[in-house]
Amino acid sequence: MLIRRTLRMIIVLAVALAGAIGGGVGTAQAEGNRASYDRQLLFYNHSYGVLDRETADAIEHSAYLREFANFEVRTTTGAGGQTWTGRYLMGRESYLELFGVGDLAGQDGAFGSAGLGLSTERAGDLATVTERLKSEGVADPIEFLQTRDFGDGVPVPWFDAILTDTQYDAFGAWAMEYRPEYFADPRGKTEPPSSPGDVGRERYLSDDYRTHLMRDVTSVRIAVTAADLAETVPLLRAGGFTVKNVSGGGVVAEGGGTTIRFDSVPHEQVAYERVEMSLNRPVKDRHVERIGNSTLTVGPGSRAVWTFADHDTP
Repeated sequence: MLIRRTLRMIIVLAVALAGAIGGGVGTAQAEGNRASYDRQLLFYNHSYGVLDRETADAIEHSAYLREFANFEVRTTTGAGGQTWTGRYLMGRESYLELFGVGDLAGQDGAFGSAGLGLSTERAGDLATVTERLKSEGVADPIEFLQTRDFGDGVPVPWFDAILTDTQYDAFGAWAMEYRPEYFADPRGKTEPPSSPGDVGRERYLSDDYRTHLMRDVTSVRIAVTAADLAETVPLLRAGGFTVKNVSGGGVVAEGGGTTIRFDSVPHEQVAYERVEMSLNRPVKDRHVERIGNSTLTVGPGSRAVWTFADHDTP
């Protein structure tokens, strides 16, 4: 779900009313190869990207994607009455959310804008992440409650979220923990807890993935600015990911079954680049599906790779 624009609008308003808060990591650097914490608290939940219009429209109307994944086009109303319409591919524990240029207002609707949601599996772990962030140089992590309106005008608490700053170039990441009120609402179509304190991704997502090929997101690659990367690294580390530097100034974060790679690029080259997915069952033959300016390659074996347009795509 889109959270960054909603967070920025509401938090900036709250700051204006309550006085300045010292959030953000400022000059936080993306130095890598530091050991992660003993226990991983955050896991890849979903990522979103803004694609060129041709590709977004092709995704929305693709018959193949409806066979390949638990796919839907959905409009959601969040906190502050903010609405967004995304194209969703949902797996067992993770999903993708895709937009086209102009689908979102302002800089969020520009080609290459992207976001990353990381979530907890156990109730209370978000509070620990918040404390860890302080030791990662984020003096005042920004806290936020996201709600969801199912159409009756009554917002239901959806999840608690934290982020390092409300300022960004084209990418933002946040940590989240689903609320018990949301799980208790039958309209959310969630599952019962598997154990006390279960607020996990598998409980949140539908089991409809079982009737399709796509199982989960195993890797994402996103090109972001150095400033946006610097704001993201402390959150990854606080969540328990192992973060390592790669050539060219980017980083790779590993943990929890999903690898997240960030390439550091100039602002004009930001892009949602590549996604790898596991499959529910191996396929014998290689299938290549051209979807707008993107290419989805499925198989052979139990893996699919979706590559998106080059940086210079308008």
